[in-house]
Amino acid sequence: MQRHYFPNIEQLSQSVAKYVESTLQHTLARKPQATLVVPGGNTPRHYLPALAKCQLPWDRITVTLSDERWVDANNEQSNERLVKQHLISHLPASTRFVGLKTQHDSPFDATDEIHQRLDKLPLPLSLTVLGLGEDGHIASLFPGVYPDLRSTHHCVAVAPPIAPSLRISLSLAMLAKSEHIALVVTGESKRRLMERLSDNPDPKLPIVWLLQCTQSPVTVFEANV
Repeated sequence: MQRHYFPNIEQLSQSVAKYVESTLQHTLARKPQATLVVPGGNTPRHYLPALAKCQLPWDRITVTLSDERWVDANNEQSNERLVKQHLISHLPASTRFVGLKTQHDSPFDATDEIHQRLDKLPLPLSLTVLGLGEDGHIASLFPGVYPDLRSTHHCVAVAPPIAPSLRISLSLAMLAKSEHIALVVTGESKRRLMERLSDNPDPKLPIVWLLQCTQSPVTVFEANV
């Protein structure tokens, strides 16, 4: 795991964008197609516009989400809405975006359909960008919601312990098999969490599950903002 610290969100955003650009360029030098996974939340509002300026053959890149709240795609809480607003709308029309929301009433009824949707992506995932929650959650994998490691599904439905809405998330196995993983950590409390986990990995935290499961390089971008 490589950790990089930046003094402000602007420099972090530019560095994340350069990393994404370089990583996907290397992928596309050896493969015809690549897959980029991005998260929702507040921090991506800063770096997604920087990603949109990357000089990449976007017609060869499929963009999808790490997770989604089970709300309408036009709802202000929707990760799809956020990513389309801050990234997809600034990219060529030929860019392919695969959302995670379906018409089902519950994500627990939608996992088969979403799995089939994800199974059509260029796999394994080329680059997965994740955020980190103060409780150690990644995507919509939360402490106390243990994944079924025997499942072959690319996704898992989640009823978070404190969040207001049901969610769908890429599975731990799907995330761990990504060729490259970028972790964006903003705020002093999350950086302190990373420091603690470096010395004493807590097996109850999803970020630790990922770091222990993956054999891929993990690059961390951190800022105290």
